[in-house]
Amino acid sequence: MKKGIIVSLAIVATGLFFSVTANGQDSTTAGQDLKNAAKKTGKAIKRTAKKVGNKTAELASKGKSAVVDKVYDGKQGPDGQTIYINDKSKYYWVDDKGHKQFIKASALRDKN
Repeated sequence: MKKGIIVSLAIVATGLFFSVTANGQDSTTAGQDLKNAAKKTGKAIKRTAKKVGNKTAELASKGKSAVVDKVYDGKQGPDGQTIYINDKSKYYWVDDKGHKQFIKASALRDKN
């Protein structure tokens, strides 16, 4: 009987030892893993939404400029941008965020 109790205590102690060491090796909990994954996903969504918003603004601004203002056919911007002329005879091009970038006539280049 004594031998049976000692053997069962040894088995229980071994089981406890292995369960404690198995849990001790895991540095993060499931809640922390979910929180980190949610942060990464949120950042990715934010980056993508910003890109989509910028592209939408660019296309809307270029579309409006093409309809409302004149396109300068003989010239282009420093990096090959399409040049528009507004009603006050000022030259500008639309950047990738949809903003008008005004430019002097001396900075325009001839189209190839």
